Amino acid sequence: MVNLQFVRNYLQHYFPAKTRHGVHSPFVYRLVDEVIYDTGAKPVYHEIEALRRQLLHDERSITVTDLGAGSHVNKNRTRQVKQIARHALKPPKLAQLIYRLAARSDPSTIIELGTCLGITTSYLSKAAPKARIISIEGCPQTSAIAGETLKQASAANVELLTGNFDTILPGIIHDLDRIDFMFIDGNHRKDATLSYFNWSLPKVHEDTILIFDDIYWSAGMMEAWQRIKDHPQVTVTVDLFWIGLVFFKTGQAKEHFKIRY
Repeated sequence: MVNLQFVRNYLQHYFPAKTRHGVHSPFVYRLVDEVIYDTGAKPVYHEIEALRRQLLHDERSITVTDLGAGSHVNKNRTRQVKQIARHALKPPKLAQLIYRLAARSDPSTIIELGTCLGITTSYLSKAAPKARIISIEGCPQTSAIAGETLKQASAANVELLTGNFDTILPGIIHDLDRIDFMFIDGNHRKDATLSYFNWSLPKVHEDTILIFDDIYWSAGMMEAWQRIKDHPQVTVTVDLFWIGLVFFKTGQAKEHFKIRY
């Protein structure tokens, strides 16, 4: 069934959104031109997408423990891996964009909230092979499948943790000197999203990038996104509808961009 509000949100985003030619910030222009609109194939894409195809044909059934807002598509707790792969994994276009963003920022520390089956995590591992990557998955059986994916991807720099974000994340942030790159792809509730953002703030810096998934998922997520944009530490945001990028560039005028993607 079509979510009419989601369609309206998309159209309201699409028509005022800019391409690279409507962006006057040099920083954001380069980001759009060199990273977001980089459509060239890369060898790693073939490698990781082969793992995705395996998952799309995996007929094993697992019991899903969902600690967040759940799925718009499937409310059943018992699901086949191939169903999860079809509906919950980031599509190639987005997963590969996250790869490019991570590769460009050259991070030493990456946090991912929501490992799912490990495809985007594998992309992060290839984008920043020298980084320490900590990925948290709330569902134990989903995490087990992700572990298999990461092993096949030779993603040895990923620490896969299983449990509640609210329990695990504060300790991780406390122990890190800084957060270079953080991808929030889980829970999808307003208060939880704002908590993850606020917890990260003491460890962000000039070159940190935070990525929030599904910023138009619900009215609550849209409110959270607006609160994040308004925060005084945030200087630049890029709204791609499917994800939102947050930057903390000191000395840069506060600007918000909607980009067609």
